[in-house]
Amino acid sequence: DFAAAGAAITEWRMHRASGARVEASARRAEPGGDVRVSLGLGPLRFTAPCEVIWTAYGEDGRTGFGYGTLAGHPERGEECFVVDLAEDGTVWFTVLAFSRPASWYTRLAGPLVPVVQHWYARRLGRTLRRIVAAG
Repeated sequence: DFAAAGAAITEWRMHRASGARVEASARRAEPGGDVRVSLGLGPLRFTAPCEVIWTAYGEDGRTGFGYGTLAGHPERGEECFVVDLAEDGTVWFTVLAFSRPASWYTRLAGPLVPVVQHWYARRLGRTLRRIVAAG
């Protein structure tokens, strides 16, 4: 489960399976790589350009990556997606984000932004669980 979850995260499959469009400069997350994640439909599609800042590939029972926002992203900040392997074999998925509004519409949305971020993180968790269960 740990290896499958880690691969789904770092190869962008988790994001794609959640309904996001992903355009990445590499097949898997690597520091310095660019990625554009788009969510929504038609004129309500938001594109979030980012740069991968760090990766972990199984070191100390952790696989995942963190990225920082680039110009054009609706927020300014960083976000990471990791799975950790506990000593008892349990696999934990974590999304950690910190950000500030970088566009007029995210400033206008104000307190709704963290609600949407939380919803998306939970969606990613459900998607990852589904990917791992499917084998």
